[in-house]
Order: sequence, then structure tokens, then C-alpha cells
Amino acid sequence: MKTPINGINIAYTDSGQGHPLVFIHAFPLSHEMWKPQVAVFEQQYRVITLDLRGHGESDTQLWNFTLEDYAKDVYELLCHLDIHHATFIGLSMGGYTLLAFYRQFPAMVSALVLADTRAQADNEEGKAGRLAMAQTAHTQGPTAIADLMIPKLLSATTTENRKDLVEEVRTMILKNQSAGIIVDLMAMAARPDSTSLLSKISCPTLVIVGENDVATPPSESHYMAERIPQGQLVTISHAGHISNYEQPETFNQALKTFLSGNIQGKGFKKSENDGMRFRNEKE
Repeated sequence: MKTPINGINIAYTDSGQGHPLVFIHAFPLSHEMWKPQVAVFEQQYRVITLDLRGHGESDTQLWNFTLEDYAKDVYELLCHLDIHHATFIGLSMGGYTLLAFYRQFPAMVSALVLADTRAQADNEEGKAGRLAMAQTAHTQGPTAIADLMIPKLLSATTTENRKDLVEEVRTMILKNQSAGIIVDLMAMAARPDSTSLLSKISCPTLVIVGENDVATPPSESHYMAERIPQGQLVTISHAGHISNYEQPETFNQALKTFLSGNIQGKGFKKSENDGMRFRNEKE
């Protein structure tokens, strides 16, 4: 489905019934990265996914947009869908977008899941890297971006042994236009530091990270979970940056446990499970 939002057409999916779960995708992917979650959670919840502007089936505009603009798109889409409170799940750039969303619309956030992301702004080296990648996107297109990003998105073991998964991720990247990729990179490079926001997040928050994430290492997730008042941390074994796609069963179990405790009122329980480690940073 598509609907006009802030002057462009935004593509989204809306399935299931119950408490809304809103999934925000990573760079440079699309809502398709959440298929392993949609299939499971739409049985119990109302599940919303969307293509951020410049991704997937949403319109692309080559302009100087910010992550705050992306967050406003999410807000307007939810208003269109008559959703006033939801649990938000964002991975990587999706996490950056949700931090921007929380700054602007905290009352809409019932609970928050920040996966494989960080609160700090880019340092000068990081900004330079994004600018260089934007130039690559301009001159060589999405194929070159796929070649650069796949080793950052997936663990080395998966890249070597799961060629099917590699091709699925590559296909997602190739569906995006160079203009959208460039705008993303500029927006991420310019994003503000969100460290001071962490202590102000008042809702239950789950921080998830793949133990082999090289793009946003586990130390970044520990940093966030320690500073969020109701922060809990889950580390997923044998997963890289897109932990939800690489180890979907483990990711889904972590999310189920979090939702059952914080949305259904049963209390988040510290536990140990194969493939993931639950940790309440306040204990």
C-alpha cells in the first residue's frame, strides 16, 4: 500500500490486529528485511512496516533531508492509520530514526526496541566515510554499495556459508535508487548526538545486538542499555549487524519475551537461552 505523506508517496504494510508494532528498517535496505518478524508477530499484534523515503517502493527526492524528517514521515503515517500509541522497533538507521522520533513524539512510544545501533553521532572519520560512500553511490550506483555494505551487514560466517541470504540482502539493496542512498548517508552523517537523550527515555526499552556486529559493536549497545532507565540488553550469538535477518528465531524470541513482559504486564524476566543472553543493566 502507498499513501501521500509530507509531499511524497510512502509505501507500507499493515497486517494483524492488537497492539501496534512499528518496524523501521536499516540502511540501505527496505521493509522487506522485517519479513521474518512480520510472519510471526502479525498473529498476535498489528504490525506496521514501511519503506523510508528513497527506499523500496517509496518515492525518492534528492534533497537535504534529516533523520528528523524521516521521523516525521513515520509520525504522519501513523496518524493516517489512526495509531496513537505503539511499540517501535528500529535497527541501525532505523534506530537512529527512532531516537529522532522519541525526541519529537515521546508520548506515542509505549515501548522501544533499539537493535544494532548507537546513540553517539559520527566522529570526523565516520562522517568522511559516509561522504565517500555517497560519492560511490553517485558514480557507481547501488551495485557498488551492495558490495561495500554486505560484509558490514552480515557476519563473516554467514557471508561465506549462506549465499542465499547474501543474495536476498543484495536484492534489497539493488531495489533502492542512488539518490535515496545518498540522502541517507548525508542524513546519518549530520545526525545529532543522542547520548543525553538516553537518560530521558521513560518507556521500557530493549537493546539488541549481534555479537559479531562490526558496524555497531556490542560495546555501543552496552553503553545505551546502561544509560536508559528501563533498559535491557540482549546479545544474539552468531549474528552480525542485521541480527533480525541473520538469526530471526533468536531475535523473535527476544522480542516476544520483551513484549510479554512490558506490553502484557508480566514483567521482564532475566533469563538465559541458547543463542541469546538477556541482561538487565540495572541489576
